[in-house]
Amino acid sequence: MSSPISNVTQAQQVQSPAQAPAANPKASASATQQAPADTVTISNAAQTVLQETQETHIQTIQEANAGDNQAKRLLAQEAASTAASKG
Repeated sequence: MSSPISNVTQAQQVQSPAQAPAANPKASASATQQAPADTVTISNAAQTVLQETQETHIQTIQEANAGDNQAKRLLAQEAASTAASKG
């Protein structure tokens, strides 16, 4: 069985550093400086792979109908795996 709580004291609020006035102006100035930006370059091969993975099934069908051999192979693989899973 539970017993009621009789005496409760409230804890004092602690002022966080974000709320405290800036005692050290050098510290606040360094916090506002932006970090140097890094530049990333993706190779053409990686961009092609990324594009192919993000492609929808309908886009693959359209490309296969336009004569894209890679799209044709992909559709053939998908058809084979679908037939294997059903049979």
